[in-house]
This record gives sequence, structure tokens and C-alpha cells, in this order.
Amino acid sequence: MKSKITLLIIAFLSINTVFSQISFTTENIDVTGQYKICAVDMNGDYLDDIVSVSGTNINIHFQNENGTFTPQDFNTTPADNLPSWSLSAGDYTGNGYNDLIYGSSSGVTFMRANNNGTAYTEVSFPEFVFVQRTNFVDINNDGNLDAFACHDIAPNVYFINDGNGNLEFNQGGLGDVPVGGHYGSLWVDYNNDGNLDLFIAKCSGGGQGATAKFNELHRNNGDGTFTDVSVESGLRDAVQTWSSAWGDFDNDGFMDVLVGASSFSDGGHKLMRNNGDGTFTDITAGSGFDTFGGTSIEHATYDFNNDGYLDIFGNSNTLFINNGDFTFTTTTIPFSGAAIADLNNDGFLDAFQGNEIHYNSGNNNNWIVINTQGVESNRNGIGARIEIVSALGTQIRDVRSGEGFRFMSTLNTHFGIGQDTEIEQLIVRWPSGTIDVIENPEINTTHLIVEGQTLSVEENRLFDLTLSPNPVKDILALSTRENLIGAQAQIYDMSGRLVFSETLNSSTIDVSKVSSGVYVLNLDVNDQKAAIRFVKY
Repeated sequence: MKSKITLLIIAFLSINTVFSQISFTTENIDVTGQYKICAVDMNGDYLDDIVSVSGTNINIHFQNENGTFTPQDFNTTPADNLPSWSLSAGDYTGNGYNDLIYGSSSGVTFMRANNNGTAYTEVSFPEFVFVQRTNFVDINNDGNLDAFACHDIAPNVYFINDGNGNLEFNQGGLGDVPVGGHYGSLWVDYNNDGNLDLFIAKCSGGGQGATAKFNELHRNNGDGTFTDVSVESGLRDAVQTWSSAWGDFDNDGFMDVLVGASSFSDGGHKLMRNNGDGTFTDITAGSGFDTFGGTSIEHATYDFNNDGYLDIFGNSNTLFINNGDFTFTTTTIPFSGAAIADLNNDGFLDAFQGNEIHYNSGNNNNWIVINTQGVESNRNGIGARIEIVSALGTQIRDVRSGEGFRFMSTLNTHFGIGQDTEIEQLIVRWPSGTIDVIENPEINTTHLIVEGQTLSVEENRLFDLTLSPNPVKDILALSTRENLIGAQAQIYDMSGRLVFSETLNSSTIDVSKVSSGVYVLNLDVNDQKAAIRFVKY
């Protein structure tokens, strides 16, 4: 297997060939649950665990720092519904321990972790829902994690969190086709406005009718309402699909999408490029998906070889390796649909399926992993946009609960950076609007970012701000089109300590008494904020 994959990559990839090999080794693991479709941190240590569930039991293999696992069983009351169709995880009570949502063909059940992670309480809803994909997501952006469930034969349902961990059932407004056909929901900020939008991969059968099969994109208006923009965006397609893979495949700063075909009865796979103006262009031709003869109900995207470009996989034991130019090279892998996570804490993404872990053999590429902890935003940071800037360019990820069709994968955010040896900047844009900025974060390690506890600015920044001289000895001159009289200036050192604060009466700042080092100036002008780094010598 390894030699075959190596030959394929050497033959087809034009960049970083020696460093981009992908191979996996398979090991058995004795998980006892009936449904083995989840790999996510469950005890708040940010190491991905393996979760399997049955009617009266949650079996968790907790990952240790050395990559071994410690199994533990949690007995529960008999669940009204089991995850026969999908499972998602998220901390909707905000106590530091992830809860679970089970999606079955008859309804929705939540398993809520207690305040020390030692037990789970069943919360089931009486309403009939033929559930497909489930997600945890802050739908109304109030800082509390809500839940969403696709309904196969009726309008979709969602559960709004009151802030005290109580969920209220709702139906309507987020995919309202009366006969359903709603299969694969994925929450993504496709237009970079800071609000999570909703894409629904759709499929019709059993006499549901033509209206059930057209994919839907719902734009978040930022005021608690959504607008169906399926037609104007170019994503209202009749292809039969159960899932989609959203990611920035060309690293241009906008989320693209593969709409994966579950059958070819109404067309094949569609690779759609985000044009950056709210529309998408079909670029399937020549991508590799146009000639691929396999179908799948499970599509997801991750950077498996850490080369800085998102790869795509489905359940046809095929991995599409991203060449960086909207073309993909296929290779065979030993798993199909799977939960994706780093299961030995080595910086390379692995796969869990059934009773097997498929460990990524890795390569010499560099990487960084970001763990998010919300404060104003939900505890997991679900919905946060994370960016890194390196010589390779800018990469973006959204923190999501529930990708593909049925599996639950890691909530940790993973980036490969190829042979780059440093990251210039890490930016976390939280759902609350807070932005945390870290300069030159260490690579080949994991970082925990707590909302608002690093150098942060708001979304509406002054992009024309410049400083001179930089490096500076005594007087720092600020240049911007804004009037700086009365502006609030704050200077932080790289540990986040405030070293200077002043209301400006000119466009200069005297930094002669500031010690030598690297600093960040935060400037507030008429409720607009900017942050810029400078060096004092």
C-alpha cells in the first residue's frame, strides 16, 4: 500500500513530492458500543477520544498524552433514540464536557454530561423527526450552543438553548420543503461576513417528488433570520447528494464546496469555486471529480499530508489529494467513511471506523493545531473562523460540529504548512465578533486559544493604519485617513501585558520609556479598532 501511494504521488504531484506521501497503518481497538462513529475530545483535555454508544451505555476510550487509550463505560438510562443516522458532539451546557446528540429515524436524543464528566443524563424530545445529519451550532449567535437536525420527510428542526442548558424544539425557517429530502446539513461562513450560513445537501426518493432533491444555501442575515440564496448563488442543483465538503481548496480566503453525488441519477459530483461575491462557479471539468466513477454518501475535507492544501475523501476508499490548483489526484486508502481526528497526538490526522484506527504514517511536513475555548462565544468555539499566514499563503478553517453525513470528527482545528518553518500570524475570529491575534506562534505543537485573552481587536479594523519609523527608538508616527485626536491608544507586549495607555492629542506616540522588544499597538478611533505590530529598540 505505501509503495503504491508513493508512486502515485511522485507521478502526479508537482510540489513537495518527497514530503507529501500519504499512507496509513491499521490497528484494532476494542470498542464496545453499537454505533462507532465518533472521535472527539470528551473530557476537556483537548486530546481526541474514541466514542461508541449503545442503548444504555456510552463507551469512551480516553486518549492519553502518549497516544494510548484508557477505556471507560458510562451507563445511561435507555435512550429513546439511537444514532442510527448521525451523531454530533458539543458542550451545550458550557461546563467543559461535551454532550452528544443522537439522530435516529424516529427522533432526537441528547446525552448531557454532568459538571465533572462522570455521568450522562438523557434528554429526549417527543416530536417525531426522521433525522439525517445533526449539528451543534449557535444558530442565533447569542453565545449559547444550539442544535440542528435534518428532517428527511418534513421541514427541518432545531433546538434553541435558553442559556441555562434547556433546549426548546423549533421547526420551520431553515429548510422548509414539506416533503423533506434534507440529508446533509453543514454550517459555514461562505461570504466571510462573520455569520454562519447553512448548506443542505439534498436527496429525494420514495415518492418525495422533485422539490426534495434541490440543494439549498441559506444566508445568515445576522439578525436571527435566514434568506434562501440557493438560486442566486448557483448552488441550487438537483444532484442526488447526502453530504458536501466545504473548504478553501485554493487558499484564496473563501470557502469552496464539493457537492458529492450519492448516485448519478441526476448528475455527478460538483466542484464549485467560491467567486467571493456570493456566487459559485462549476469547475468540475478537469478536476478529477469529473472522471471519478464512484459515489458516496460521506464527503469531508482535511489536510491529510500537511502540505497546506485540503484533501477530500468519501466512502469509496478513495482519497482526493489536492494539488493546489483545483485538481486532485486519487489514491486508495484503507477506510471509507470515518471519524477524523489526531488519535496519537502527532500532528497528523488519523481515521476511526468500526473497530479500527487507521494511523496516518506522516511525513516531514510541518503543522499547527488550534484548540478554541469560547468565553462570550460558545465554550467549544463552534463557528469560529481560524486563519494562519505563512510563506505558503493564508489558510482558513471553520470550527464545526457535524461534517459529512453521519460521523462526528475532531473539534480541534488542524493546519499543515508544508515545508514552511514559521507562521507569521494566527487569527481567531470568534462568533461574538472578538478577534484574537497571535504573532509567530510556535509550529509543530498545539495551542489553546481562550477568547479575548490574547491581543484582540474588533472586526471593523482600520486597514490603512501605518507606523513609522518601525523599528522605532523614541517617537512613533501614526498615519491614517482618520482624525486621531481623542483616539485611545494601548500598547501590549507579546505576553499580552498592557505597557502603555493614552488618549491621543496628536498623531505621534512617545515610546522612549518603553523597553526594547516587540509590541502591538491597539488603536480605537470612533469605535473602529486597528492593531499593528512594531519593534522598539
